[in-house]
Amino acid sequence: MRANESLKFNEPAAPLEGQALKRAIVDFMRSASTEISTHDEDSLPALANTLLPGTAVYVAHTPKATVSEVVQTAIKLQRLGLRASPHLVARRIESLQVLQTALEQLSAAGVEQALLVAGDLPKPAGPFTSTLDIIDSGLLEKSSLKRLGVAGHPEGHKQVPDSVLLAALRHKQAFAARTGLKLHLATQFTFDAEAIIAWDERLTREGVTFPAHIGIAGPTPLPKLIKYAVACGVGASLNSVMKNMGAMAKLARLATTPDEMLTGLVRGGAARGSSRIVQPHFYAFGGVSATARWIRAVIDGKFELKPDSDKFEMDA
Repeated sequence: MRANESLKFNEPAAPLEGQALKRAIVDFMRSASTEISTHDEDSLPALANTLLPGTAVYVAHTPKATVSEVVQTAIKLQRLGLRASPHLVARRIESLQVLQTALEQLSAAGVEQALLVAGDLPKPAGPFTSTLDIIDSGLLEKSSLKRLGVAGHPEGHKQVPDSVLLAALRHKQAFAARTGLKLHLATQFTFDAEAIIAWDERLTREGVTFPAHIGIAGPTPLPKLIKYAVACGVGASLNSVMKNMGAMAKLARLATTPDEMLTGLVRGGAARGSSRIVQPHFYAFGGVSATARWIRAVIDGKFELKPDSDKFEMDA
């Protein structure tokens, strides 16, 4: 199974446990994606040798990178047999011409997927303030892109009201229907599988039909993970703990490891008949090779579920 084909439950299923749960986790992971930055160029050959051919790998547009560097890294990924998905960050694109050139270069290299995000620059570098500006430019439907990721916010956005987020999703849904481009939601990482399931249900009630690629933090030491979570503005699942460090017992109940999040998503999606949650997306936080090896080990079934726990025992 590939993207948008895994973890599709039409009706609520019996609780998944044991080997049935393990098989469902492996199926879910076969379409997993991950991401790199432009600084990870030396890791690309090893990445291609570790991940399944055709695995989607996002290229993050970090603050010091240029649009051209993101594009060139994506092209190298594509040539190695992976499915490059460069970030197109609205507020970091200096002009309409820069966007057009980037799309032309990606087209020439056969890149067919990208992720649209607004970015967090207080003052845009060019004419685009949001992903809607890119969508409304008319350039995307003239490009080679066939699949686009757009941001999903299961725990809300610290600067944008939920009503505005919903209106933007409906605008994007109309764009997809009009152009035939395939859009999916790509979420920030979270520690709360139940929050993802609840968000899935809310979107269904609102008539939003996009499939969702759920962000999960790859294998990362907890102190480093909390640092990234605070920097990325991860929502209520962590904030309630950080506001009261005496309540660290709450942290133990959150899914702070990738195996716990995976297990919670698969079990919760099956129980509720979810068909939106189609694949996981792993944030590497600088550990690109380690995250890729962990992804491949799970796909290959080299783990066992610990008794009375959502954690894995990885094979040596």
